[in-house]
Amino acid sequence: MEQTDDELDFAETDVRSEDMSNDAHIGQEVNSNSGHEKKVAHPDNPVVIKIGGARAVDPADAVEDIATLVADGRDIIVVHGGSTAVDKTLEALGEEPTYVETPQGIVGRFTDERTMEVFSMVLPGKINTDLTVSLQSAGVDALGLSGVDGELLCGPRKSAVRIVEDGRKKIKRGDHSGMIETVNESLLTTLLQNDYTPVVTVPMLADDGVAVNADADRAAAAIAGALGGELVVLTDVAGVYRDPDTESTLIESVQTPAEFDILNDAAEGFMTKKIMAAEEALNSGATTVIIANANAAEPITAALAGRGTHIDTNAVESEMNVIDTQEQTQ
Repeated sequence: MEQTDDELDFAETDVRSEDMSNDAHIGQEVNSNSGHEKKVAHPDNPVVIKIGGARAVDPADAVEDIATLVADGRDIIVVHGGSTAVDKTLEALGEEPTYVETPQGIVGRFTDERTMEVFSMVLPGKINTDLTVSLQSAGVDALGLSGVDGELLCGPRKSAVRIVEDGRKKIKRGDHSGMIETVNESLLTTLLQNDYTPVVTVPMLADDGVAVNADADRAAAAIAGALGGELVVLTDVAGVYRDPDTESTLIESVQTPAEFDILNDAAEGFMTKKIMAAEEALNSGATTVIIANANAAEPITAALAGRGTHIDTNAVESEMNVIDTQEQTQ
């Protein structure tokens, strides 16, 4: 069983039927823009930066780099995760995080009611506040937001997930997660136009008015797609490797559907979900997606200049907003 990186949540696992023999494809509308035209990366496009929450990721270099980019006039939106901190908090409270396995063999978090309470305390309550303060100390007019604020990130709630337990497929109910379908573009645009740098975290707002968990990579993808921006995913490795044990196998550029297939096949563990998010971003209007090392010097500037794995919009074969999500679990 494989475990994902810093965002291990079943925030968009879909259960529409209790018939466990039916593994039909389920469509996901990744943002509110339908029929978009593919856009070209341009310095005027906003840059959406996803900062991972893995233990090995130090956001200090990213914070300094964001300050430089903002001072140079770039529009920046920061999105962050934090499942590692959630796990540590649960354990400090004497509770064990719950992980389950999907029929596809991916292990991810099950967000029950108690875990959702801790998510709300840790992500918007502490991590978002700490990151916003760090950016402000670096001279950035940062403004912290959760997906609930201003109905920034909205979509249907998923109250149950398909799992495999003791070799049998089952439905596990009581999940507090959702699937992002709409992004409040006008809110983000208004903030950017007034020289604020949004710092975004989950939870999102479910269509029944409840705050629920969502995957941070896919939240960043939805925002980049909605605004037609570039998406830089900062993690604890330099990009996607054909062989994770050999640095020389770094995949630097992905420009065609055939190359995207190679990229998809090369992705393992936590990187699989990031490639899913990259595809969603490009399908919904993002100009490019870059997966790069958060711990490099000037990590964002370096990524925009060519470091990391660059995935071009032409690498995504389909321009449809509704894409197959049969295996898109967290």
